[in-house]
Formats: sequence, C-alpha cells, structure tokens
Amino acid sequence: MAEPLSDAGLDTLFRKARSYNGYLDKPVSEDQLRQIWELMKYGPTSANLFPVRVVWCVSQDAKERLAKLVSGNNHDKVLKAPVTAIIGMDTKFYDHAARLFPVTDARSWFVDAEGKPGAHAAPTAFRNSSLQGAYFIMAARAIGLDTGPMSGFDNDAVDREFFAGTDTKSNFLSTLGYGDPASIFDRLPRPSFEEFTQIA
Repeated sequence: MAEPLSDAGLDTLFRKARSYNGYLDKPVSEDQLRQIWELMKYGPTSANLFPVRVVWCVSQDAKERLAKLVSGNNHDKVLKAPVTAIIGMDTKFYDHAARLFPVTDARSWFVDAEGKPGAHAAPTAFRNSSLQGAYFIMAARAIGLDTGPMSGFDNDAVDREFFAGTDTKSNFLSTLGYGDPASIFDRLPRPSFEEFTQIA
C-alpha cells in the first residue's frame, strides 16, 4: 500500500465517478455481483462484525416488487436498471461475533444478560452497514460499473417484502449497471477543505 493510486484510478473511484439515473442496455452478470462482494467485504467494520446484508434485484419479478415500494421517479429507475441492490443490516449481527471476531466475546458488547439487544446494537448496525454500502459503491466503480444510491422508499414495506422472517432491515437502495451519460446532470458544487474541515 506504499504507492498512491494513479490519476486514472482516482478518477474512476472519485473525481469522474457520478451517481447515475439511467443505464445503458447492457447486462450485469452474477460474476460481477460476486466481484463486488469480494471487494466490499474487505472494508473495515467495528470488530469485523459485518452487519451488511444485500439482496440483488435482478429478475423482473424482484424489480417489480421493489418498484412498487419506492417513491417518485425512483420507480422507473428500479424497473430499468439491470440490477438494484437492497443494502440491508442484520440487527442481530452480533450472533456471528464468535466466528467473525474470535479474539474476544464481542457479542457481550451488544446484548444484556438476557441476550436482548443493548443500546449500542442498533447504531452499530446502522453505522457499519452504511459504511459497507459505501464500500459497495466503490467496489462497483472499481470493476467498471456505476451506481445510483437512493433513499426514497418505504423501509418498512421493503423489510416486509424482502426480509420477512429475518432480523434484517433495509438501509438504502442502489441501482447498478453501466451508466448512461445522458442520465446525469452537471456536477453539483463541492465544499472546499477550508469550509467544512478543521485541523485541531
């Protein structure tokens, strides 16, 4: 990790990457979905506890079920994208702690003596699945795909439709594919270092 990425690599991941509203008529393969997972899984999470869960909506049936639960023009985005990923979070992620963080009893950090979730469980699931959702975006860009993250949907309805009978809840959605340049707007302003940061 001693060498910084090339300008081309930085452009791919950050400077020229955009969030897309539409995609070219080009499929995304299961192999590419697996490639994204194999990259995003290496991003750090608290004690390696890995709360993210992903549903890849690829079939027309899955897209139609999801499209009914989103708002505004997100409906068409879901139907037309090659894939829409539901980025979810396992609210009982700590049940996997013995395997994922075997160096200590990490499960006890998140449950009380009766095994009920403590105060730290929910924010840990949300924070770390959000981080992993960002890793998903960067992993997709790294393998040549584009994304369109969105939060305009009915979380409770998505949970009932896609996560019924589980401890998983939805965090956000993201379309995925080969972005259509015609679907994006001019880049919006970004604040300067001096505006939004400080060195303490």
